[in-house]
Amino acid sequence: MRLKEKVAIITGAANGIGFAAAKRFAEEGAHVVIADFSEEEGNKRVRELKGLGYDSLFVQVDVANRESVDKMVEKVKEVYGRIDILINNAGITRDAMLVKMSQENFQKVLDVNLTGVFNCTQAVVPYMIEQGKGKIVSTSSVSGVYGNVGQTNYAAAKAAVIGMTKTWAKELGRKGINVNAVVPGFTETNMVATVPEKIIEQMKSMVPLRRLGKPEDIANAYLYLSSDEADYVNGAVLHVDGGIIM
Repeated sequence: MRLKEKVAIITGAANGIGFAAAKRFAEEGAHVVIADFSEEEGNKRVRELKGLGYDSLFVQVDVANRESVDKMVEKVKEVYGRIDILINNAGITRDAMLVKMSQENFQKVLDVNLTGVFNCTQAVVPYMIEQGKGKIVSTSSVSGVYGNVGQTNYAAAKAAVIGMTKTWAKELGRKGINVNAVVPGFTETNMVATVPEKIIEQMKSMVPLRRLGKPEDIANAYLYLSSDEADYVNGAVLHVDGGIIM
């Protein structure tokens, strides 16, 4: 098992890519912490994993709120005694064209998608430094690399995640901590479920593989970067986008 007895915190793990990762990590022997804002969905997912014979813990968290994050991390340390992996997966969208985007929606996306990554990472790093080893994986997006119409807030946050990843890789590598980012392309999640079929087909036509990504595709990238197989991978930005722009 690639993650046997590792303790992994996955934010936004109650649905979509986050839950696909939680299940994949559990299959590989990890103790999985489902850290999510939704208590109902989070507990439901823990019951699902435990029903399959896996160890899992739900901790309610608002990643944009530092006090909430600190309490979540303290709970994990209390239960498991260590933190080996952090997957910064939680994210939201509030799309609008620039001229129509409200200040509130601009800030809300930055609070969750950017400040949330900072909060969670800064909170777990002291424990990883103490252990002398850790893996941090943050989720960016093709929107953060190439931009995307109607996503000023989302693209800004996801671009900044890449900058933070490279900075932390330089700062923390000497402490035995690997920091990397994953860049998903268009993926079949709840965020995409509301998109009209015509737009979905246009999205597929942009991808050489002629399909959208599946949550499991992204989860497998998380798994690799969190495993000992990636011990010499640091500061990488791994595109899992079907080759959408080359």
